[in-house]
Amino acid sequence: MNLRLIVSIGTAAIALTLISLWMGQQSYGWFPPQASAESILVDQLFSFLVALGTFIFLGVIGVIVYAVLFQQAGKYDTSDGPPIEGNVPLEIIWTAIPFALVIWIAFYSYQIYDQMSILGPMEHVHKTGIAMAAPAKDVAPADEGSGAIAPIEVHARQWVWEFRYPDRNVTSTELHLPNNQRVKLVLQSEDVLHGFFVPAFRIKQDIIPGRAIDFEFTPIREGRYRLRDSQYSGTYFAAMQADVVVDSPEAYEQWLTAAAAQPPTVAYNRAFDEYRLAQNPISPGWKIVEPAAPPLVNVSTSPSSNPPSGEVSNP
Repeated sequence: MNLRLIVSIGTAAIALTLISLWMGQQSYGWFPPQASAESILVDQLFSFLVALGTFIFLGVIGVIVYAVLFQQAGKYDTSDGPPIEGNVPLEIIWTAIPFALVIWIAFYSYQIYDQMSILGPMEHVHKTGIAMAAPAKDVAPADEGSGAIAPIEVHARQWVWEFRYPDRNVTSTELHLPNNQRVKLVLQSEDVLHGFFVPAFRIKQDIIPGRAIDFEFTPIREGRYRLRDSQYSGTYFAAMQADVVVDSPEAYEQWLTAAAAQPPTVAYNRAFDEYRLAQNPISPGWKIVEPAAPPLVNVSTSPSSNPPSGEVSNP
């Protein structure tokens, strides 16, 4: 291998590395604003994967383009190529490098998931005696002296979210959370499989019927965000959305106090409203699932503030 070829390969590798790192940084702008401590970790992992994927993609395309442009046979050359049966060093390289990359990605991904520590102890974990890791310090930037808030119950059913604050006797169709405090949700489904997904938080958890799942994370950005059902739970699953409001600790306490003073009323439910408006005298010939009755809550999201789609956030 001559010096010119070595310099060319080295220059190309440096250029690919710089482009890949730049593309990895650009990937941070492809998502909603980072509204939880866990979103920072997830975006770091995604940026790493984008940079690595860009390097591999451009490297492969570059080799193909180089071969097409500079490794062509002569115009009238109809002879066969050299009878190469194998190349042991090359086969070792193209086996070892992907294997190392897969191990690297798996290890880094596991580290991120372990630092997030969003799931509480599960039933099978108790049975096997495995201890779950405590939430990492770098994903719980709570204020000094601030205590953990009481668990919030999240009830999912076709097709409405209901949030209960048992310690304050408050029920709402909006999920309010204090900023910079570790929160614990108890996820429960009353009928089928649902999915708790807040894009701005970068967290998602399936809600399994008949089980209570502890789910923890740390909001870090005040604003209003969208909760969606990430699982197809039936006809009106797209309407199963709710607002997630991250307040300052003071505003959060004020909201709880004001909500507790309000008498329970029937909540607006988009799925139930659409189902009622869609009724017609012609029977389709098969039974359809009727949406659950709107719950009685202290705080309900009005139709005007509950858009069908879109991620809303305050800076």
